[in-house]
Amino acid sequence: MPQDELTERGRALLDLCRRKGLKLAAAESCTGGLLAATLTEIPGSSDVFERGFVTYSNEAKEEMLGVAPLILAMHGAVSRETAQAMARGALAHAPVDLAAAITGIAGPGGAVEGKPVGLVHLAAAARSGRLILEERKYGDIGRARVRRASVIDALTMLGELAASEEVKRVSSQG
Repeated sequence: MPQDELTERGRALLDLCRRKGLKLAAAESCTGGLLAATLTEIPGSSDVFERGFVTYSNEAKEEMLGVAPLILAMHGAVSRETAQAMARGALAHAPVDLAAAITGIAGPGGAVEGKPVGLVHLAAAARSGRLILEERKYGDIGRARVRRASVIDALTMLGELAASEEVKRVSSQG
């Protein structure tokens, strides 16, 4: 079942982050909160998932995540640069260790020259400084399938970052 795959991937990520003491945030555009919804569907997720930002408009990206208007003007909302700025903005605006960002064109409309339906840029950033950037060209496979594929890829990217992070330990030293 398709939904089970999302839930299982989300559960695996939450379990890994829980073991390592890591907190997560999501910054979403074309997925409209589907990444956050996937994680919060899982009981007990509140000890790992801290918050989500649904920044569908450019104004929301600027106001909620601090994405520079110049980045949006020069590269557009659907770009590697914007995805990176969204992920870093989520880290800057939330007390978390890892953040993922998704921005793209889910369709059926919205395509412009050089940016077809199904183009999605993803970023996963760690407070430690690690960054993963991915461009996906899912094609015109339908709005729901583009959004779902984007969430699966974001979960994978967060898992890769989480696996590479050190375990956070609460120190008893002052």
